[in-house]
Amino acid sequence: MRPRTRKGVLVAHIVGVGAWIGLDVMLGVLVFTPLLTTDPAVTALCYQAMPLLFWPILVSGLTSLVTGVVLGMGTHHGLVRHWWVLVKLVLNVVLTALVLVLLGPAMDDAAHAGRLLAAGLPVDGGLPNLVFPPIVSGASLVVATVLAVYRPWGRVRRVDAGPGPGARA
Repeated sequence: MRPRTRKGVLVAHIVGVGAWIGLDVMLGVLVFTPLLTTDPAVTALCYQAMPLLFWPILVSGLTSLVTGVVLGMGTHHGLVRHWWVLVKLVLNVVLTALVLVLLGPAMDDAAHAGRLLAAGLPVDGGLPNLVFPPIVSGASLVVATVLAVYRPWGRVRRVDAGPGPGARA
Protein backbone atom coordinates (compact mmCIF):
# COMPACT_ATOMS: atom_id res chain seq x y z
CA MET A 1 0.00 0.00 0.00
CA ARG A 2 1.34 3.41 -0.88
CA PRO A 3 2.15 5.71 2.06
CA ARG A 4 -0.48 8.30 1.12
CA THR A 5 -3.18 5.63 0.78
CA ARG A 6 -2.12 3.98 4.04
CA LYS A 7 -2.33 7.30 5.87
CA GLY A 8 -5.79 7.97 4.46
CA VAL A 9 -7.05 4.54 5.53
CA LEU A 10 -5.38 4.98 8.93
CA VAL A 11 -7.14 8.33 9.42
CA ALA A 12 -10.48 6.72 8.51
CA HIS A 13 -9.74 3.91 10.97
CA ILE A 14 -8.89 6.30 13.81
CA VAL A 15 -11.95 8.46 13.10
CA GLY A 16 -14.19 5.37 12.99
CA VAL A 17 -12.91 4.10 16.33
CA GLY A 18 -13.02 7.57 17.87
CA ALA A 19 -16.63 7.98 16.76
CA TRP A 20 -17.46 4.56 18.18
CA ILE A 21 -15.97 5.48 21.56
CA GLY A 22 -17.90 8.77 21.55
CA LEU A 23 -21.13 7.00 20.67
CA ASP A 24 -20.54 4.54 23.51
CA VAL A 25 -20.17 7.50 25.87
CA MET A 26 -23.47 8.90 24.56
CA LEU A 27 -25.11 5.52 25.06
CA GLY A 28 -23.72 5.43 28.58
CA VAL A 29 -25.30 8.82 29.33
CA LEU A 30 -28.66 7.58 28.02
CA VAL A 31 -28.36 4.36 30.04
CA PHE A 32 -27.14 5.78 33.36
CA THR A 33 -29.28 8.93 33.48
CA PRO A 34 -32.52 6.96 34.09
CA LEU A 35 -30.78 5.08 36.90
CA LEU A 36 -29.83 8.35 38.60
CA THR A 37 -33.09 10.25 38.25
CA THR A 38 -36.57 9.89 39.69
CA ASP A 39 -38.20 11.87 36.88
CA PRO A 40 -40.20 9.49 34.64
CA ALA A 41 -40.19 12.03 31.79
CA VAL A 42 -36.37 12.07 31.72
CA THR A 43 -36.28 8.28 31.87
CA ALA A 44 -38.82 8.04 29.03
CA LEU A 45 -36.85 10.49 26.89
CA CYS A 46 -33.55 8.67 27.44
CA TYR A 47 -35.06 5.32 26.51
CA GLN A 48 -36.77 6.73 23.44
CA ALA A 49 -33.53 8.33 22.22
CA MET A 50 -31.41 5.15 22.46
CA PRO A 51 -32.37 3.67 19.05
CA LEU A 52 -31.06 6.83 17.38
CA LEU A 53 -27.57 5.58 18.22
CA PHE A 54 -27.94 2.15 16.61
CA TRP A 55 -27.00 3.01 13.01
CA PRO A 56 -24.16 5.39 13.91
CA ILE A 57 -22.67 2.76 16.27
CA LEU A 58 -23.02 0.05 13.62
CA VAL A 59 -21.53 2.23 10.88
CA SER A 60 -18.58 3.28 13.05
CA GLY A 61 -17.99 -0.36 14.02
CA LEU A 62 -18.09 -1.51 10.40
CA THR A 63 -15.87 1.40 9.36
CA SER A 64 -13.24 0.45 11.90
CA LEU A 65 -13.55 -3.21 10.90
CA VAL A 66 -13.19 -2.61 7.17
CA THR A 67 -10.38 -0.07 7.51
CA GLY A 68 -8.61 -2.34 10.01
CA VAL A 69 -8.77 -5.25 7.57
CA VAL A 70 -7.49 -3.02 4.74
CA LEU A 71 -4.62 -1.83 6.94
CA GLY A 72 -3.82 -5.37 8.01
CA MET A 73 -3.78 -6.67 4.45
CA GLY A 74 -1.99 -3.65 3.03
CA THR A 75 0.81 -3.25 5.56
CA HIS A 76 3.59 -5.40 6.97
CA HIS A 77 1.54 -6.02 10.14
CA GLY A 78 -0.83 -8.41 8.37
CA LEU A 79 -4.14 -9.68 9.77
CA VAL A 80 -2.83 -12.71 11.64
CA ARG A 81 0.90 -12.06 11.71
CA HIS A 82 0.99 -10.28 15.08
CA TRP A 83 -1.00 -11.08 18.22
CA TRP A 84 -2.02 -7.48 18.85
CA VAL A 85 -3.57 -7.21 15.37
CA LEU A 86 -5.36 -10.54 15.73
CA VAL A 87 -6.79 -9.58 19.14
CA LYS A 88 -7.97 -6.22 17.78
CA LEU A 89 -9.62 -7.98 14.83
CA VAL A 90 -11.42 -10.44 17.11
CA LEU A 91 -12.56 -7.62 19.43
CA ASN A 92 -13.91 -5.64 16.49
CA VAL A 93 -15.77 -8.58 14.97
CA VAL A 94 -17.29 -9.59 18.33
CA LEU A 95 -18.33 -6.04 19.25
CA THR A 96 -19.87 -5.38 15.83
CA ALA A 97 -21.77 -8.68 15.98
CA LEU A 98 -23.02 -7.82 19.48
CA VAL A 99 -24.32 -4.48 18.18
CA LEU A 100 -26.35 -6.33 15.55
CA VAL A 101 -27.52 -9.27 17.62
CA LEU A 102 -28.04 -7.85 21.11
CA LEU A 103 -27.81 -4.07 21.24
CA GLY A 104 -30.23 -3.28 18.40
CA PRO A 105 -33.12 -5.35 19.81
CA ALA A 106 -32.40 -4.10 23.35
CA MET A 107 -32.56 -0.50 22.11
CA ASP A 108 -35.92 -1.21 20.48
CA ASP A 109 -37.17 -2.65 23.78
CA ALA A 110 -35.90 0.45 25.57
CA ALA A 111 -37.72 2.71 23.12
CA HIS A 112 -40.94 0.77 23.66
CA ALA A 113 -40.53 1.11 27.43
CA GLY A 114 -39.89 4.83 26.95
CA ARG A 115 -43.09 5.24 24.95
CA LEU A 116 -45.04 3.44 27.68
CA LEU A 117 -43.50 5.62 30.38
CA ALA A 118 -44.20 8.79 28.39
CA ALA A 119 -47.85 7.75 28.08
CA GLY A 120 -48.04 7.13 31.83
CA LEU A 121 -48.49 3.39 31.34
CA PRO A 122 -46.73 0.69 33.34
CA VAL A 123 -43.73 -1.02 31.79
CA ASP A 124 -44.16 -4.79 31.42
CA GLY A 125 -41.35 -6.83 32.97
CA GLY A 126 -39.38 -3.86 34.26
CA LEU A 127 -37.16 -1.39 32.50
CA PRO A 128 -34.52 -2.62 30.04
CA ASN A 129 -31.08 -3.16 31.54
CA LEU A 130 -28.51 -1.77 29.12
CA VAL A 131 -25.75 -1.07 31.64
CA PHE A 132 -23.27 -3.56 30.21
CA PRO A 133 -23.08 -2.58 26.50
CA PRO A 134 -21.46 0.85 26.97
CA ILE A 135 -19.13 -0.49 29.67
CA VAL A 136 -18.02 -3.60 27.77
CA SER A 137 -17.74 -1.86 24.41
CA GLY A 138 -15.97 1.19 25.82
CA ALA A 139 -13.48 -0.93 27.77
CA SER A 140 -12.84 -3.19 24.77
CA LEU A 141 -12.19 -0.19 22.51
CA VAL A 142 -9.75 1.26 25.04
CA VAL A 143 -7.97 -2.13 25.16
CA ALA A 144 -7.80 -2.14 21.34
CA THR A 145 -6.35 1.38 21.39
CA VAL A 146 -3.70 0.36 23.94
CA LEU A 147 -2.83 -2.67 21.80
CA ALA A 148 -2.41 -0.44 18.75
CA VAL A 149 -0.03 1.85 20.63
CA TYR A 150 2.06 -0.70 22.58
CA ARG A 151 1.90 -3.64 20.10
CA PRO A 152 2.62 -6.39 22.67
CA TRP A 153 3.18 -10.16 22.43
CA GLY A 154 5.18 -10.41 19.22
CA ARG A 155 4.36 -12.53 16.20
CA VAL A 156 1.88 -15.34 15.89
CA ARG A 157 3.79 -18.56 15.45
CA ARG A 158 3.04 -20.35 12.20
CA VAL A 159 2.30 -24.03 12.40
CA ASP A 160 4.41 -25.97 9.95
CA ALA A 161 2.19 -28.45 8.15
CA GLY A 162 5.15 -30.33 6.74
CA PRO A 163 6.48 -30.28 3.23
CA GLY A 164 4.22 -28.82 0.59
CA PRO A 165 3.14 -30.47 -2.64
CA GLY A 166 5.98 -31.50 -4.86
CA ALA A 167 8.54 -31.54 -2.03
CA ARG A 168 11.20 -34.20 -2.25
CA ALA A 169 11.68 -36.70 0.52
